[in-house]
Amino acid sequence: MLAIVRMSNRRATAMIYRAHAIAAHMSTSAGSCMDQPILFQSNGCTRTFVLHRAKKLNALNTVMLDSLRRQVELWSKSDLCRMIIGTGTGRAFCAGGDVASVLQDALLEETRPQAVEFFQKEFELFYILSRLPKPYVAVLDGITMGGGVGLAIHAPFRVATEKTMFAMPETKIGFFPDVGASYFLSRLDGEVGTYLALTSDKLVGREVFEHGIATHYITSRSVPSLLSHLGEFENPSFSQINRTIEELHSERQSHEPNGKLTGTVRQALDTAFSHNTVEEILQNLEVLTSISDTRVQSWAKQTLEALHMRSPTSLKVALSALRRGKQMTLLEVLHMELRIASAFCSDASPDFRTGVRAVLIDKTEGRPAWSPDNITDVSSEIVDRFFSEESPYQSVVSKLSVGNYFQDRDFDFMTYSLPSESELSESIRSCCKEGSITVPDLLTSMDRVCRRKFGTKEKILDIIHRKCDVKARDGTEVVTWKE
Repeated sequence: MLAIVRMSNRRATAMIYRAHAIAAHMSTSAGSCMDQPILFQSNGCTRTFVLHRAKKLNALNTVMLDSLRRQVELWSKSDLCRMIIGTGTGRAFCAGGDVASVLQDALLEETRPQAVEFFQKEFELFYILSRLPKPYVAVLDGITMGGGVGLAIHAPFRVATEKTMFAMPETKIGFFPDVGASYFLSRLDGEVGTYLALTSDKLVGREVFEHGIATHYITSRSVPSLLSHLGEFENPSFSQINRTIEELHSERQSHEPNGKLTGTVRQALDTAFSHNTVEEILQNLEVLTSISDTRVQSWAKQTLEALHMRSPTSLKVALSALRRGKQMTLLEVLHMELRIASAFCSDASPDFRTGVRAVLIDKTEGRPAWSPDNITDVSSEIVDRFFSEESPYQSVVSKLSVGNYFQDRDFDFMTYSLPSESELSESIRSCCKEGSITVPDLLTSMDRVCRRKFGTKEKILDIIHRKCDVKARDGTEVVTWKE
């Protein structure tokens, strides 16, 4: 004890924080805190919430939403709190919301307002997190789906590891990607967001970082070290936090395969999912199942199989929400999504009830009994039930209440992500404006951009092989931008 007393307060705080960080990262031990679904920790100027419902994969319920909102609002106003960190115990950061309980409330007219209230509480919390006036770091060291994505996606710093598994699985259960997905998925590169929304496909590990869902990528074993370093700050700036996480970046190892949504598959994806109707997307995918590129052919077949399993109504509602959301603010999107959620809870489609029961409760194999069963039978009248303000299926919805003191901050959630494809493509095009250029010379020309962010070089190389003519010359690759 004497040794610790003689240390500086800062060093002692760092040691204490590291102990807390390791405990939070590894914790499955018994103790009085085990009954608490969320743990709140204070260490120096850092405040941490630890989702602590490991057996339920930290799925959010109403008690957790209320508790977290109260604490976050207190921290946001506290001069002693300079940074907020979010983590989870066990195999998940957060696997989503407690949808089975929501469905039980939605089944009866007298309890239906409680089902809609759950989504309202979720969306209000996620919006408040997006407007925090101080740094917020979300550590996604495990399963991160649905409501878990909502907790994390608007953090300026979203840290993925090899254990991260991202998905928006709502179309599997006859619902739609909510929690602001119509905003953030519509702003990912190309049509990756549309693909993820409709198919419910998973991104794993490094893919979560490469496609912009996470802003940083480190190994899982580095998480305690990261939390310890962050805990040493007395008054951290955004740039300090960014540099600290970047220093722990884990480079791609030679044995690691490239992500599945790269190269010609990514080209095919951007073309197929660029359409504004589900019917056209399906038609385009059918064409791709017959082309000579076997990798694209296999991907198109698997994608068609996945879309066939999804609720046809959910597919059309999700696509319409995404296309609308691209032109909206986050708050406007959340208001729209609350109306859509209310309509699903009010039987604008029976598919939410069918899907939750089949997938989450009964866990039956095969395709749920969707109604309508075919995409062509989902009329515009059915889709309008979810978007029209005159829809009788939105009678229980109310406005989000988020308070005025969060209105001053407007932070782009992609600020610390990899540079966007449009930005990098413009730089590549500029480097190629005089004609052909070797890949090494092009990378040298873009060195400033590459040094700004780990992982940028790999993204540039993927864009080159998709958008440029690449030829071998004198033992090196020469590229020309394809107009």
